[in-house]
Amino acid sequence: MGSPSSASDLPEPAVRRRTGGRGARVRGQVLAAVGELLVEDGFDRLTVDAVAARAGVHRTSVYRRWRDVGGLLADLLDSAADDSWAPPDEGSLEEDLLALNQEVFAALADGPSLTTVLIEASFRFGDAARALSRFWDDRHARSAPVVTRAAARGEVPSATDPRAVLVTATAPLYHELLLLRTAPDPALPRRAARAAAAAARAGAFAAPAAAPAGAPAPDPAPGPAPEGG
Repeated sequence: MGSPSSASDLPEPAVRRRTGGRGARVRGQVLAAVGELLVEDGFDRLTVDAVAARAGVHRTSVYRRWRDVGGLLADLLDSAADDSWAPPDEGSLEEDLLALNQEVFAALADGPSLTTVLIEASFRFGDAARALSRFWDDRHARSAPVVTRAAARGEVPSATDPRAVLVTATAPLYHELLLLRTAPDPALPRRAARAAAAAARAGAFAAPAAAPAGAPAPDPAPGPAPEGG
């Protein structure tokens, strides 16, 4: 679902007005260096000095702006919000979910990637964990049209929760490939997409209909029988 699989998949960070052209160039160089070093060596060996050397900037510039490795990781994740990624439109909910799952599968199945390293790093650094949450919120929001289009076509109930469908479709991939570390199964993206689409069609992710105005409240559930009588 738009997961970066390598350093080159991250966008060139957008220019920040207050930093000017040089500031934007430095940020781009530094974040590109972070992505490259993460893929090459993992986050355990990532240091501010190594990033500064790879980026060709002075170490004090990196410390002043990003403070530490956690700040670098957070900014790398936040830079993904500047890209132009959009969900596919394959004409049906299952095919759209399959296309999303194939992106996730590609990011997770080929050994260590920027995606897997950043997820692992988020368990070590609070800044990175918060940035990763922002990243997923952004991707889920951008992917919501996959479900709203399906509702407009009549494939799923109109009150279907897009985020619930998306999480259900992609969760098996993260569970199998990242948590259980099972051998990649090329059939997994389709299987997970089909199951999520079927559940959505059955109304599993639709909000319950509101009671009509003025309708009597349902009877309360019976409580336990009183003792002693």
